[in-house]
Amino acid sequence: MSFLSATLDRVKPSPTIAMNTKAGEMKAAGHDVISLSAGEPDFDTPQNIKDAAVAAIAAGKTKYTAPDGIIELKQAVCDKFKRENGLDYQPGQVSIGTGGKQILYNALMATLNEGDEVVIPAPYWVSYPDMVLLAGGTPVIAEASLQTGFKLTAEQLEAAITPKTKWLIFNSPSNPTGAGYTWDELKSLTDVLLRHPHVWVMTDDMYEHLVFDDFEFCTPAQVEPALYDRTLTVNGVSKAYAMTGWRIGYAAGPQHLIAAMRKIQSQSTSNPCSISQWAAVEALNGPQGYIEDNKALFQRRRDLVVGMLNAAEGISCPTPEGAFYVYPSIAGCVGKTSPGGAAIKDDESFATALLEEAGVAVVFGAAFGLSPNFRISYATSDQELTDACTRIQEFCAGLS
Repeated sequence: MSFLSATLDRVKPSPTIAMNTKAGEMKAAGHDVISLSAGEPDFDTPQNIKDAAVAAIAAGKTKYTAPDGIIELKQAVCDKFKRENGLDYQPGQVSIGTGGKQILYNALMATLNEGDEVVIPAPYWVSYPDMVLLAGGTPVIAEASLQTGFKLTAEQLEAAITPKTKWLIFNSPSNPTGAGYTWDELKSLTDVLLRHPHVWVMTDDMYEHLVFDDFEFCTPAQVEPALYDRTLTVNGVSKAYAMTGWRIGYAAGPQHLIAAMRKIQSQSTSNPCSISQWAAVEALNGPQGYIEDNKALFQRRRDLVVGMLNAAEGISCPTPEGAFYVYPSIAGCVGKTSPGGAAIKDDESFATALLEEAGVAVVFGAAFGLSPNFRISYATSDQELTDACTRIQEFCAGLS
């Protein structure tokens, strides 16, 4: 009899972490490697937020808090949802977790029973299906192709829903594609959900503030108020405020769901870091001007990367609406051989050869549920992006 739980057989390690780890090992061994696999801003947390954390330490705000967050942060979340999304919540409808990932996981653990299905549009963030599996549910993958801009259509959503469906996980702008749904595109999906009152929607709005050109962000409960009572709206401070390591995510939804999530959290991790919570209060309530500055920086990087990748032989890269990822197709590279002799059978073999031969770490598309593609995070310097994309161009030019 195995000592380890059979639950582990349901899941696999995160491919994004695995690729980043391999790149780190190669760097440590003296190789010249540029890693474009990790999804976090490359600039520092704003000073006012760091100052709030220092002040919290000085004031002795270093004790346990309520299991799912301090009232001050819950109120800041309510104010944010009202101010930016037109959604009315009370603090009792808010959960604060150790990152957005814990919020999503708590919600799935609190609601899924064996046989329950969760619709997940692909390409998807790598953790969604595995979290569903850990919670005992069944992921139902609804594939959104390049032809629809990597966005799920109403017809595809309708086809994926069954009497066993409990949740739709919705992410816009998307990790890994950067695709963002317009109001009308999202309304077509919420119209489908209105016809299926047993299906709830779990949003992942983590990249809300990183949208480009004239794209306007919207979230399901905002687009269709009739879904308010079966929507969990999830967000966090990691991306917009460059606070990935602070580990604060939050969500608002029906009070009975939030209470169930609180029960899960109280018997697992209990409260998020008290200091990080006070820093997040400042992030949400304090000055917001640097968000626009950072957005302009990311848009310039997006345009740089899209232009250079589209100049690479065999690669086609659409222009995303938001986040800090691109998800180019390598359909024109499959079936060829790399300069080092590796057979490019799929996106995983492409990514492996690119790392080993050109020193560029990306994440292969199969990890996100749609091939033949790969994901680049352009949350790094212009110089590194230019260097990496030049290496990709040279690698593709050498395929035969």
